[in-house]
Amino acid sequence: MTQPIQPRLTQVFHFVRASYADGVAELVYAFDHGEELIERVRFPAPPALTPERKHAFNAALKLLHLIAGISYYKAGVPPKIEVADDHLDDATANLLDDLYLHGLAEFAYRNGLDLRGRIAFPRSGEPPGKVEAAVLHLPKRTLVPIGGGKDSLVAVEAIKQIGSEATAVWVGNSPLIAACAERTGLPTLNIQRELAPGLFELNRLGAWNGHIPVTAVNSAILAVAAVLYGFDSIAFANERSASVATLEYEGQQVNHQWSKGYAFERLLSDWLHTHVAADLDYCSLLRPYSELAITRAFARHTAYFDVFSSCNRNFKILGPKPADRWCGQCPKCHFVFLALAPFLPKPRLLAIFGRNLLDDDSQAAGFDALLEYHDHKPFECVGEGAEARAAMYALSQRPEWQEDALVARFRSEILPQLDVSELALEPWLQPAGEHRVPERLQAALATIA
Repeated sequence: MTQPIQPRLTQVFHFVRASYADGVAELVYAFDHGEELIERVRFPAPPALTPERKHAFNAALKLLHLIAGISYYKAGVPPKIEVADDHLDDATANLLDDLYLHGLAEFAYRNGLDLRGRIAFPRSGEPPGKVEAAVLHLPKRTLVPIGGGKDSLVAVEAIKQIGSEATAVWVGNSPLIAACAERTGLPTLNIQRELAPGLFELNRLGAWNGHIPVTAVNSAILAVAAVLYGFDSIAFANERSASVATLEYEGQQVNHQWSKGYAFERLLSDWLHTHVAADLDYCSLLRPYSELAITRAFARHTAYFDVFSSCNRNFKILGPKPADRWCGQCPKCHFVFLALAPFLPKPRLLAIFGRNLLDDDSQAAGFDALLEYHDHKPFECVGEGAEARAAMYALSQRPEWQEDALVARFRSEILPQLDVSELALEPWLQPAGEHRVPERLQAALATIA
C-alpha cells in the first residue's frame, strides 16, 4: 500500500500527461513518486476534431495541462518542476513562470512563503526559433464567459448590440450562473471541471492552501473549447482596475486579480497567436473601463436585476451558500452595492439587495477596507480604493443617502481627511488605457460608455 505523502515535504511536482477522447480531457499530475492526481474537463456534445485543427488543439490542451496544474502545485510548492517528455520553449516557460509567481502571490503572502526564485519551468535551452501558428479560418463568433455578476452581462449586451454572434459559456455547475446565461438569450455552453479527488486528501494531510488564479485556468479551458467548437475570439469582462495590485509586500506586488489583469491578458493573447492559431483572439471587452463605468452601464440592463449576483459565497466549492443571492457581508456585496448606488434609484437598489448595507454600523470595517481607510483593499475582485471613495463621496452629496449611518460617518470622519478635488465621479466614467479587443468587436466598446 502506498504511504501517504506529506505535501509540504515533497521535492518534485510532475506534469505527467494530458490526453483527450470523446469530449473528456484528462490532466494528470503527481508529487515525487506519489499517486497520480487526475483532473477531468468535460466538453459537452463535442464535434469531431478536424485534421486542420488537430495541431492547434493539442497545443491548447498542453497549455491547459500546464496552467491547471497550479491547483495542485500549490499544495506542496516543491523546489523542482518536471514536465514529462518535454522542455518548453522560452515563450511558454515565461508565461508559466509569470503566472505561477504572480498568480500565487496572494497565496504566498497569506502563507508566509516567498516563491521568487523557486518557480522555474524546464526550458529546451535551444536558440529561439520563429514560432508562428497557422490561420485556422475559425468562424467569426465569440465565447463570452459568464460569471453570474454584472461585468460579464455588460459584455454580453455590448456584443449583442453590434449584432455579433456569441455563445455564453461557463465552467462548473452553478445554478445561478446557468440562470444568468439563460437570461442572456444567447446559445449556451457549459463545461465541467472535476478536480482530482486526491487534492482534497492532500488538504487533509496538511497541504498548503489558498487562492489560485482561476481565471487563468478557465481561460485555458476556453482556448481548448474555441478550437474544438470553432470560435475566433474569447472575450472576458475584466475591467482596467483588475491590473491594480491589492498591496505590496517585501518588494513584490500582490494582486488578487492578477490573472484578470492586462499583463496576463497580453501574455496569453500573444501565446495563442503564436502557438495555437493566428486568428484566435483572447481579450477583455471591458478592459478600458473602470468598475464604476461598468456598473453605470449595468444599471441600464434591468432585465438581469433578479438573477445576477457578484457575492462570491455563492460560488464556493465547499461550505454553506447564502440563503439568497446576496450575503450582504462580504467585500463583493459591499463593493457592488456601493458602486451601483450612484446610478440607481435608491429603492431599486435596496430591492436588489433586500437591505441597506450603508445604514448598518456593523458593516463599517468592510466599507473602510474598500475605501482603503486604515486598511488595504480586500483580497477580492473589487475596484480601486480611489473609485470607491469617489462613489461614497457622490452619495454623501445626495440628500437621500446622507442620513444613512455609514454615509454620515464618511462625511464626518473620513471626508475631512481627503482632498475633495480627487473625489470626482466623472473621470472614472471615461475609457482609458490599452486593450486587446479585436477589430471586429471594437464597435461594442462604444455601447458601454
